[in-house]
Amino acid sequence: MSSALRIALTLTDGLFIAYWTLAALSVLGWVSIPDAWLYAEADNPKVVAWNWSFLPLDIAFSVAGILAVRYASFQHSAWRPWALISLVLTMVAGTMAVGYWTLLQEFNWLWFLPNLALVLWPLAFLPQLISDMTHTSESARQRTDLGATPG
Repeated sequence: MSSALRIALTLTDGLFIAYWTLAALSVLGWVSIPDAWLYAEADNPKVVAWNWSFLPLDIAFSVAGILAVRYASFQHSAWRPWALISLVLTMVAGTMAVGYWTLLQEFNWLWFLPNLALVLWPLAFLPQLISDMTHTSESARQRTDLGATPG
């Protein structure tokens, strides 16, 4: 795993875990978040429900990213599928949020740009990752074919 991918995954996953921890602490009344930091209509129960609907997706890509970084630190090849899952789910979450804010024509850059970044930054890593995974898979298949006995 490249150091750039390791940093991007660690930063994104850490920030999302921090975001959801802060959101949960806010719901519990243990912390107060300034209104200026909140998304549009944060007092609307339907918008709040929409925001919380991202929790499983965000946690899924964060866990996948953490696993990818962890496996890579042990130089275990399982990091690649976990990284692929994390990158794709990160893009899905970003695309859903960007789509939502665009449909509402809400361009609060505090919320819009970070979500746009979630769509874009994985694109810097996906082509090489997919290429590496394809090459690794082809190499494994060739080794299996060489060891096969005829008929």
